[in-house]
Amino acid sequence: MKIAVAGNIAAGKSVVQNILEDFGYKVLDTDICGHEALKQEDIKTALSDLDIFVNGEISREKLGCLVFNNTEIKQRLENLVHPVIQQDILNFFEQNKTDKLLFVGIPLVFETKMENLFDKIVFIYADDAIRLQRLIKRNHYTEEYALLRLKSQLPQEEKLSRCDYVIKNNCSIGELRVQLMDFISKLN
Repeated sequence: MKIAVAGNIAAGKSVVQNILEDFGYKVLDTDICGHEALKQEDIKTALSDLDIFVNGEISREKLGCLVFNNTEIKQRLENLVHPVIQQDILNFFEQNKTDKLLFVGIPLVFETKMENLFDKIVFIYADDAIRLQRLIKRNHYTEEYALLRLKSQLPQEEKLSRCDYVIKNNCSIGELRVQLMDFISKLN
């Protein structure tokens, strides 16, 4: 079974992915796939006209600032990176086809229109106020910038009805582990 682990920024997807790995499951993190894609020469060449390079490599920080404020460049980047990520997902499934459960951390499963790659989608949900505080603490953002980042994604409420399962992550890691054990038991 191929399961997408989705959720908006600072909802706790990485923590969930780590717990799933602790449970012995294989997890592909598409954020890492995206970071690796930015190292590919063809992608670097396609973006060479932008002021996003530091020492010959794409600076994710510079790219993030540019993309966040420019939908045209954002679309251009997505057109380059999303096909690479989709191929990484397909390769992961093929390489691990004997596993009963495979998990892919894919925050933007709906935005990238990759839902059809998965049998089930689990959404990691945390209240907006909690996500805001996590983002400020984790990324050292100002409250104003953190709010802009939160609002840049489709609202969580729009995604909930499109998911098969919801894990509410307003809790401790211990409580989150219990929810994940319950979720996995429903899959078996």
